[in-house]
Formats: sequence, structure tokens, C-alpha cells
Amino acid sequence: MEKRYNSASAHIKSIFAQRVQKVAVDAGFSCPNRDGKKGRGGCTYCNNDTFKPFYTSAKKSVTEQINEGITFFAKKYKVIKFLAYFQAFTNTYASLSELKKLYEEALSHPQVVGLVISTRPDCVDAEKLDYLQKLAEKYYIVIEYGVESTNDTTLQKINRLDTFEQAKEAIIMTAKRKITTGAHLIIGLPGETKMDILEHAKRISNLPIEMLKLHQLQIIKGTKMARQYAENPESFDLFTSEKYIDLMVDFLELLNPQIMIERFTSESPKDMLIAPNWGGLKNFEVVHKIEKRLKERNTWQGKVYGL
Repeated sequence: MEKRYNSASAHIKSIFAQRVQKVAVDAGFSCPNRDGKKGRGGCTYCNNDTFKPFYTSAKKSVTEQINEGITFFAKKYKVIKFLAYFQAFTNTYASLSELKKLYEEALSHPQVVGLVISTRPDCVDAEKLDYLQKLAEKYYIVIEYGVESTNDTTLQKINRLDTFEQAKEAIIMTAKRKITTGAHLIIGLPGETKMDILEHAKRISNLPIEMLKLHQLQIIKGTKMARQYAENPESFDLFTSEKYIDLMVDFLELLNPQIMIERFTSESPKDMLIAPNWGGLKNFEVVHKIEKRLKERNTWQGKVYGL
């Protein structure tokens, strides 16, 4: 049955005619809002340990991490092709010569068919993108920008220390080079209303992105936001799972139907998650609920896009 939203997983399968698995790599990068170039402390919500697989470590080589990741996934799936996912922190925050060394080590692996590079909009430039454009002629290359919010007040509040204008510029520069371009948004950041969140859908829809990752705000132990939540919980409007599902349907209705959805939610380890408590609801279960709600409401991605 045809989905009522544009699924990124279906697109990947159409390119490679089989399942292709991301295998994470921690290449030891930092961020400009951590090392003092722009600020200290990093984003208030961020604790990279929530999404770093056990096999990743900056102490290991890129090849070692890929091999260990492949061994791990071989026990779960029949996969022979992989994308090296440079995920932890800001993965273009180094000299071009250093980036070439890391990326090309990953691409030299016989089972790696491409790269997914997670980064900040203020950490790319024409020289780096020109290099990635050349790689994209031979490999599947995705640059995934952490936009997080289209509201500059929010971006300052969460210590991103970049702007939505910078995100727009980076996305346009990347898409012009025919590099697959993605964006990431966090839904429910402090101070943002439902109208603000739906405005994100409209603004993102006007950008030349191909893939979008969404996830609910989660309060994670060891973050500045965890301290803020403890001191002033009433300033946070955390969604129940049911309210979030309805919000995602509203969001999808406004979203450009050409944009592929890669993810709706994030699932942090129980021992690190403070709130919200969704009773152990898994990511795939949320997807099924969203699909069910779209059908119940007889709606779909882009139903009111541009209206």
C-alpha cells in the first residue's frame, strides 16, 4: 500500500535495490560552540552518548569502527552495503586535508558505498563543498545539516550560536552542487508554540532539501537543558506521544511533498532519558501510529502545502 508520506527508506532501496545500512563513525570532531571559537558548552540539549553506538570511539580508526559496525549489523540483518555515518558532533569542522583523509578512508572500505555527514550550517564553505561534489559523482553522499529550529531566538536560547539564514545559505550552496541535502529539526524546543512548529514546516518547505529528520525534544541527563528543566519545568511543553502524533500529521500536511522523511522520532536510552516518558514506545511504533492517523484523517504529506 502506498504511504501517505514521502519515505526516505523507500528512496534508498530504489537506488541500491537492497537494504543499505548506516554504520556510525566517531572521527573525533568538536563543535565551534564547544571549543571556544563561538562559545562553550555546546547545545543545551546535546549529549552525544544518547546516539553513539558502543563500537564507535574516536580512539579507533575509521576502518576499525566500520568493521565493528558491520559485524554488529551482520547479526541482525542481511546487509552487504553500508553508508559510513559521520555523526558525532560537527563532521566538517576540520581542515579540508583532514576531512579528505577521514572520508576517503571510509570510502576505501569495500562494503561502503557512500557517506552521510552530519554537520552545522556554519561549518561548510565552497572549497569543502566542491570536494564533496566530486565525491558525489562517484559515491552516494548526503550532507545532513542540524537546523534544529527556523527561529533565531530559539537558536540563541539553546546555544546553537548560528542562524537560520546561515542554514539557508549552506543548504542552497550544497543543493546547487547536486549533493543530496538533508536537514534536522527538533520539535518542541523551549518557548516554541504549535504555530512556531508549523511555521518550521513552511520555511523548510521553501528550501532545496531532499531529506528531513524530525524528533521530539528529549531531556537528557548530563545536559544544560536537564538542569534548566529541573529548575523550571513549567517552561517546557513536552508532548505526550498522542499529541506528538497529531502534531506530526499537521506538520506533514504543510510540508513540501517532495521532501523525504527519514525519521519522526528519537529513542534515547532509558537510563539517560529524563522526559518525556512515552512508556517505552519504539520508533517504528510511532511511525505506525502516524500512518494510522493519516489514514483516519484522510490526509497526506503536502495536502495544504503552498495554500
